[in-house]
Amino acid sequence: MAVLSLSNAHLAFGHVALLDGANFSLEVGERVGLIGRNGTGKSSLLKILAGLEKLDDGLLQQQQGLTNVYVPQEPELRGDATIFDVISEGVAEHKALRERYEIHDENDDLAWVQERIEHIGAWNWEQRVEETLHRLGLDGSRLISTLSGGLKKRVALGRALVAQPDVLLLDEPTNHLDLDAITWLEGLLNDFKGSLLLITHDRAFLDNVANRIVELDRGQLRGYPGNYAAFQAAKAYELENEALFNARFDKLLAQEEVWIRKGVEARRTRSVARIQRLEAMRQAHAARRDVQGKVRLDIDTGGASGKIVAELEDVSKSYGERAIVRGFTSTILRGDKVGLIGPNGAGKTTLLKMILGELPPDSGSVRLGSKMTVAYFDQMRDTLNLDATLADTISPGSEWIEIGSQKKHVKSYLGDFLFSPARANSPVRTLSGGERNRLLLARLFARPANVLVLDEPTNDLDIETLELLEELLADYDGTVFLVSHDRRFLDNVVTSTIVFEGDARWREYEGSVQDWLLQSKRAAALQAQAPKVAAPTPPPAAPEPAPVVATKRKLSYKEQRELDEIPKQIAALEAEQKQLNALLAGSELYTQGATRIAEVTDRAADIDAELLALMERWEVLEAK
Repeated sequence: MAVLSLSNAHLAFGHVALLDGANFSLEVGERVGLIGRNGTGKSSLLKILAGLEKLDDGLLQQQQGLTNVYVPQEPELRGDATIFDVISEGVAEHKALRERYEIHDENDDLAWVQERIEHIGAWNWEQRVEETLHRLGLDGSRLISTLSGGLKKRVALGRALVAQPDVLLLDEPTNHLDLDAITWLEGLLNDFKGSLLLITHDRAFLDNVANRIVELDRGQLRGYPGNYAAFQAAKAYELENEALFNARFDKLLAQEEVWIRKGVEARRTRSVARIQRLEAMRQAHAARRDVQGKVRLDIDTGGASGKIVAELEDVSKSYGERAIVRGFTSTILRGDKVGLIGPNGAGKTTLLKMILGELPPDSGSVRLGSKMTVAYFDQMRDTLNLDATLADTISPGSEWIEIGSQKKHVKSYLGDFLFSPARANSPVRTLSGGERNRLLLARLFARPANVLVLDEPTNDLDIETLELLEELLADYDGTVFLVSHDRRFLDNVVTSTIVFEGDARWREYEGSVQDWLLQSKRAAALQAQAPKVAAPTPPPAAPEPAPVVATKRKLSYKEQRELDEIPKQIAALEAEQKQLNALLAGSELYTQGATRIAEVTDRAADIDAELLALMERWEVLEAK
């Protein structure tokens, strides 16, 4: 049953139709991920569903008595208030009703007030706030002005959750959250009993939270069952069919245009119905909204740096009594793509500045490589002049730009990043958050550099641009330092990770985020399973104590059989996984209905977990 729905919805800004006769419904208990390109109208749609904006035309319906709460990308919180006060705003009606009851105003209908208090559970609103604070790990006495961006986002989520809404509407909830906080949020939303609609570009988050994907594409809302992985395969099949249909349509239209322009003899016998059909085809072609072009990314790497980019030996750094880095050793080589992972405030920026020689360590040594040219992507976009035009931001004082051996007109280069020529002379302040990030990437890639430093480049970028950026960085010949909380993006780009492990300790791991998680999990499991060696008791007094010979424990019969069977089980699972991946990559599956798609997607996810468990068990048995 739908808790809210849109029918024949229309919304336009200027000549661009964001919603063009769109239809949508949100069912009870659904967790829907809303995706689409930047500027397509996702945030506007969320505000319409929250009742903050109106449709130009169409119908919005919702269940009677439905409560919904909207959390924007950048929530507004009172800086002089405490966390307790702000979260209490979510139960404002509860507070007001209880105050009315306690005051006993003669003009009040106390019977109705008491009935309403009972209905919404307003007697114990303080307890509800305290429980929410405990659940979110927040100190209610702290002032909002002292909080980081990640904690402010957590407070905004707490204000929404304490209201216990029927529908939760979230716009980019993972922005400003570190990996641990994102994992925490996944669990929180999966436990949420109401319906959820969220906008995010974090593909791993979508896979772990959403059970349906809705794409806003060219004014229409299209739903796909399952998580983001299932959507990708279904969308590829859909776009392939759309391209084939459009190609056939265009070929037929071209043939009809030739026919209508034939000589006098042919025109004498023209069919009126055929002419009417041609007019209809012309109108359909003019109204068709084709798939928007893709961002085309290229980068000028300039000259190569030396083989060694940085060599750190036992470096440490503190600010006052707070240690940031303690005894870190690493060698960064040309072409390495390094991800820095740690909670907000752990010191990722400080460590990065030491690696690049911008900040001296308190102890230890840092040796920098030669011929390094560094380019930075700024997380907060502070380096953008909001009054400058897009063209001046990319190429000040010139209409041309050189990228490697290529020379491009600045409007053509901006077109590669999906900015129309008409917008080249528009001020930066007219751009959305995602468009400003795209402009920063355009400026970054226009400058020769053999070392790229990317601080949260994924914020506000749509998924398609993220995937193209991944491809570019994977093929980039220089060195990349990447600070990001987007797990999928890190997995697809980095060749190693530097991870904060507490107490100012940082450790380098080879491979991606998944490799780090697997290695650290295995190390913890082995450490937990290792038998504790008791302290040796002093031997009895004797001139020469007999030497003790260590022996390796032999596997039991059952354990040996288990060890022999594991390779066969792994081979069988890998064969099944190969078949499922082929199904997901093909088109036949998506003609078999939502239930079958969900079965295959869930089984593919289960196999990954089973393989990991078998690998870990194999390692434990081998160690014995």
